[in-house]
Amino acid sequence: MSANSFDARSTLQVGDESYEIFRLDKVEGSARLPYSLKVLLENLLRTEDGANITADHIRALGGWDSQAQPSQEIQFTPARVIMQDFTGVPCVVDLATMREAVKELGGDPAKVNPLSPAELVIDHSVIADKFGTKDSFAQNVELEYGRNKERYQFLRWGQTAFDDFKVVPPGTGIVHQVNIEHLARTVMVRNGQAYPDTLVGTDSHTTMVNGLGVLGWGVGGIEAEAAMLGQPVSMLIPRVVGFKLTGELNPGTTATDLVLTITEMLRKHGVVGKFVEFYGEGVAATSLANRATIGNMSPEFGSTAAIFPIDGETLNYLKLTGRSEQQVALVEAYAKEQGLWLDPAAEPDFSEKLELDLSTVVPSIAGPKRPQDRIVLANAKQQFAQDVRNYVADDEEAGKESFPASDAPASSNGVPTKPTLVTLADGSSFEIDHGAVTVAAITSCTNTSNPYVMVAAALVAKKAVEKGLTRKPWVKTTLAPGSKVVTDYFDKAGLTPYLDKMGFNLVGYGCTTCIGNSGPLDEEISKAINEADLAVTSVLSGNRNFEGRINPDVKMNYLASPPLVVAYAIAGSMKVDITTEAIGTDTDGNPVFLKDIWPTEAEVNDVVANAIGEDMFNKSYQDVFAGDAQWQSLPIPTGNTFEWDAESTYVRKPPYFEGMQMETTPVTDITGARVLAKLGDSVTTDHISPAGAIKADTPAGKYLTEHGVQRRDFNSYGSRRGNHEVMIRGTFANIRLRNQIAPGTEGGFTRDFTQADAPVSFIYDASQNYQAAGIPLVILAGKEYGSGSSRDWAAKGTALLGVKAVVAESYERIHRSNLIGMGVLPLQFPEGATAATLGLTGEETFSITGVTELNDGTTPRTVKVTTDTGVEFDAVVRIDTPGEADYYRNGGIMQYVLRNLIRG
Repeated sequence: MSANSFDARSTLQVGDESYEIFRLDKVEGSARLPYSLKVLLENLLRTEDGANITADHIRALGGWDSQAQPSQEIQFTPARVIMQDFTGVPCVVDLATMREAVKELGGDPAKVNPLSPAELVIDHSVIADKFGTKDSFAQNVELEYGRNKERYQFLRWGQTAFDDFKVVPPGTGIVHQVNIEHLARTVMVRNGQAYPDTLVGTDSHTTMVNGLGVLGWGVGGIEAEAAMLGQPVSMLIPRVVGFKLTGELNPGTTATDLVLTITEMLRKHGVVGKFVEFYGEGVAATSLANRATIGNMSPEFGSTAAIFPIDGETLNYLKLTGRSEQQVALVEAYAKEQGLWLDPAAEPDFSEKLELDLSTVVPSIAGPKRPQDRIVLANAKQQFAQDVRNYVADDEEAGKESFPASDAPASSNGVPTKPTLVTLADGSSFEIDHGAVTVAAITSCTNTSNPYVMVAAALVAKKAVEKGLTRKPWVKTTLAPGSKVVTDYFDKAGLTPYLDKMGFNLVGYGCTTCIGNSGPLDEEISKAINEADLAVTSVLSGNRNFEGRINPDVKMNYLASPPLVVAYAIAGSMKVDITTEAIGTDTDGNPVFLKDIWPTEAEVNDVVANAIGEDMFNKSYQDVFAGDAQWQSLPIPTGNTFEWDAESTYVRKPPYFEGMQMETTPVTDITGARVLAKLGDSVTTDHISPAGAIKADTPAGKYLTEHGVQRRDFNSYGSRRGNHEVMIRGTFANIRLRNQIAPGTEGGFTRDFTQADAPVSFIYDASQNYQAAGIPLVILAGKEYGSGSSRDWAAKGTALLGVKAVVAESYERIHRSNLIGMGVLPLQFPEGATAATLGLTGEETFSITGVTELNDGTTPRTVKVTTDTGVEFDAVVRIDTPGEADYYRNGGIMQYVLRNLIRG
């Protein structure tokens, strides 16, 4: 029960139903707040307990100073938690382990149970092994179940063992698309109360639901577990960036072009740790699908959330997707009563402001390795000519193609070229070169939730097929929609046959290419690429194009709208300027240009209007948690504690609670530490966390081989997140990771200073030697350390490798928080200082003193870092809130929650 210090408890009548609400207008200053902070204010009013959440916290939010730097801590209690299976499996593993730990410490294991609704969507496990045939989907699902049977049995057990925990089975859709189409409430109803739907999710793209007016963002699995167990999320009241939209998109531009433009603008502006909120007349002209596409990309521009207020467009989408009449009426009544309804003319109080005229957006792609690196489509060929030089050998003596003078990039007089013959098993042959598009994938929630760009892609395929065009034979083409609704409207519109003829057959309802599950290239193509060391490319409609992520054979990756993915599959190379050059020839031998197959806005709108209806959503989601016969027939154990299988290579009991006592162990300084890795700027969680395929000659591959797993059954790291032994061995093992301690290497290598002459070794092997010798480890890093997906294993693996502290120039929010959640100390170099300016090589021995001040209940602003070579500096302690300090004192967030549960 709320302490209700502001007498805010009231009643809202909607039709025949009456709901308890907490009125925002009872708090002075609330009317001027941005939408997102109004949602947080309601959260505090409803959960005020006089201890963790007090009247002073509520006053502080009501009196928010938009220009101040964040300093006021508040406790945000999300209404629900959403997970995908890669991050969800370790969450459930940890909950199962916590049940045993509670039992061992004399508590009741049944207490370990989600206290907030938790929903998990299995969407990250399907791999596009098979493609280009009508049987691709069925074959990939069969392979998926074969690889993941142990994990799926474990998740089915969790669905029966834990209250308020639901699982959406495989082959249904992508978590974020399922969220906006079905799971999101917009206004939550629970125990007679109505309040804004809020959530945290174990995937950074949880922000997609911001397009529906739902405040939520990605957190690590460890934070999500705490939220499920009733722990609030500790946060500072953020700065809010107002992003004003005016005008309308021009015909021919897509949501992808818009979101890449916004991503570039916000990255340049700097929004890490901030909320972004869209307002203005242009919001009303932005479809819900486009809003969701923008919200989805929030991690790419670095903000915590990127939200749109509720308006008539929100209601129309809720109706279309099958929400009940009462629910839609409640959303409208609640939003208008609480001042959460969009006023296009309003100018809320924002910390900073940006503005975009939608009519200035032009066709764009992004790449070759970051989503914020937007390229105007008309400049893509020239930009590729410059960028490819970073991916070919410096001494490459092969010839170079020359640009005509008018096209020549200023810094380049030609493009490296190495034509390489490929002969396939069927005897056909062709040449590929640098820039060949070897993967063209319509994939990921960013765009597959948006019917306008999906229909545009299908229409491009239709027009291309009618002219006799097809994909190039070296292009792997895949279609992985975010929900079954997509294939339903393709079928209804008669567009599926054209996608199939172009090679974009359905491969699965899941994330696939965007998370590295693109599957293998043809064996002969892969062999040719690697033997000639070609810089080949992928083009995908996803949101992640980091190095080493999409496919191990592909060096350069480009984000593009779904219709452009189809166009590049036809062109077959990034060396083609698809805005001016022919992308193919028709059946009469005439050149075909992109403009010849690009649909008009009217054509797209006509299909969307006539092929998509409420009945499709009702049909797809009427029994969404039940699963098919294959899911229902999985055998599962019974009981409220899990029966661990000692032989399992997928699900193992982790060591987090071994030897844990009820009383905390005092925090200690770090002495005699060695550097495990010295890293540069923009090291992402993809570089840190195990992801993608497992290679046989790596520590993880050797572990699986030793445990009797055949190489064909290795599966991906993501699928084995429930096995800490595999995951530790894959931490810092990304094939594109460059550890400056071991120059000349690429991948998971370091130098092992426990050995004579400090030889180069696998990071895992060196870590084991350091831990056996009792030597703590540190990581040195540059700017934006830990950017990218909210991967909890990036922190878990770091901790289990024996790393006690990270010293970086700056952090992305989620990873910094996750490090603390695993008991790793995040430190920051002093302003203006870097490892290079301080002369650090990574060969030093480090001591970090002043950490013990945390034992006194305070957090030091800085700690002293010294080395055996005489370097000394004061590192900034990035434990930003009292709640984070509590987690660190307890050795991590899970230990903190567990002790509180038992005491409670």
